[in-house]
Amino acid sequence: MDSRTDHRFDTQGAGITVQRALELPGLRSGLPEVLAGADRLGRTVRWVHAGEVPNIASLLKGGELLLTTGYGLGTRPAEQRAFVRTLAERGIAALVVELGPRFAMLPAALVDTARAAGLPLVQLHREVPFVTVTEEIHTEIVNGHYALLQRAEEVHRRCTEALLGGGGVPQVLGILADFGDNPVFLETADGRLLYAAGAGPQGADPLQVWEGLRGPHKESPPPAGSVLVDVPGGGPGTAGSVRARLVLLPVRSPLSPVHRIAAERAAGILAVVLMQARQEEELAARGRGDFLTDLAEGRIVAEDAPAQARVLGFKPGTGPLLPVVMRIGDGISPGGGWAVLARAVSEELAAVGVPVLLGVRPVEGRVLVLLGMRSESERAAVADRVAAALRAGVERAGMLRPGSPPPVVVVGVAGGWAAASAGLRHAAETATAAQGLTDRPWYDARRLDIDLLLWRLREHPDLAAFVDRAIGPLRDHDHRSKPPLLPTLETYLAHAGRKAETARELHLNRQTLYNRLARIGELLGTDLDDPQTVLALSLALRARRHVP
Repeated sequence: MDSRTDHRFDTQGAGITVQRALELPGLRSGLPEVLAGADRLGRTVRWVHAGEVPNIASLLKGGELLLTTGYGLGTRPAEQRAFVRTLAERGIAALVVELGPRFAMLPAALVDTARAAGLPLVQLHREVPFVTVTEEIHTEIVNGHYALLQRAEEVHRRCTEALLGGGGVPQVLGILADFGDNPVFLETADGRLLYAAGAGPQGADPLQVWEGLRGPHKESPPPAGSVLVDVPGGGPGTAGSVRARLVLLPVRSPLSPVHRIAAERAAGILAVVLMQARQEEELAARGRGDFLTDLAEGRIVAEDAPAQARVLGFKPGTGPLLPVVMRIGDGISPGGGWAVLARAVSEELAAVGVPVLLGVRPVEGRVLVLLGMRSESERAAVADRVAAALRAGVERAGMLRPGSPPPVVVVGVAGGWAAASAGLRHAAETATAAQGLTDRPWYDARRLDIDLLLWRLREHPDLAAFVDRAIGPLRDHDHRSKPPLLPTLETYLAHAGRKAETARELHLNRQTLYNRLARIGELLGTDLDDPQTVLALSLALRARRHVP
């Protein structure tokens, strides 16, 4: 029987109602008569206490049904009124007084005070064994607890069967929503909605309910009467972490303890489901990353690649393929996960509007992407959208430590499968070589060939010697003196020797710039107007990122 229509048990607390207690044989045999609080017999009886001392209220915690023969009530009306008021303030469920030697009928002061305080007051016309009453009510309470657990276990069983039958998170939430007759939501730990199930008032869409009650108030507690249960995380370094939260909102009917118990059971199932989904998603993303890496390194020939790509769900059509590689670098957050990243990036890339094959390579810190375009003319526009989606996915997944350099996105040359193989390899190497360059939304691999060449020579002693010969005096100067001159030289060369633009970017007047350029030429013993000198200095400035 559903406890929302069962008046034997309290639907808001863990006990039985006063009405149910009066219906049990023990109290019923005492011919109970309700003198006050007849409209409050739905109160919860959490325990039974019997006593005859005047200060018995100090021994109670609230929710008790108090049995007494009246010896502790006092003899004067003022004492009786004070006795009832303290019990009402303590929040007991009901006061039951057995008539007999102490009272043939209850005093008016007692009855009037109970009515004024809203405290259920019952007199028993026949003697009853208080121990029998206590045993019966406590047994009923324990049975009620057991009934709650049984109902929650039934939800757990149904959720488990749904998963074994091929269901997932939506099915689990649907079962919980049906059980509670209220909408159920699964949120991320930071309050972002993942899934919703059930209906709101008058069959309203649950998303409308969430937007109205949770969307603008993610940092605030849910409305009163809601049930909020953490879905624990898992895996190395995540002990005690919260992966998601279950939120049950009481917009159609009140929620009771059994709904919290059921939600806690469901949270345990969801933790396993999400962990499994994360593992499967990461394995799939790594598998696609291995395919793209094998393609880049020539272990898959161009003729075989389309069939293998179709198995992975990639059907690009007849247009050119665009390879893109993102390198995250060394600032990966311990809390970030590649499965989370793969999902976040996939969701962001879904809005790009072209076929996408996405893979990850955690060892190299790379995300590899192959996209199908309609024509080469789309390259720049697609690259813009893809780069924005990749960076947004990294931010959503929380992959980077605070203060870490942004990810590097490199776009390769578009073409067929053979070009895609070379383009992925080129973009992957270039993404590593581009670490430390001025941040841009994305880099064209074709424009970074010099940086790639210098990166490949990074361990050759001649490169360090070349850098030292070309700009060593300037580095020594900047270590000892102010203002530093290397930034001036970099800006001057970046503007191809155009002094007006250089001065404008450095916020210098022209004479100051001329003086600095003269000092640079003097320290280096070179002519900054000589093309060969400019080339050598440009190469040295690029190469210094790769040498100590």
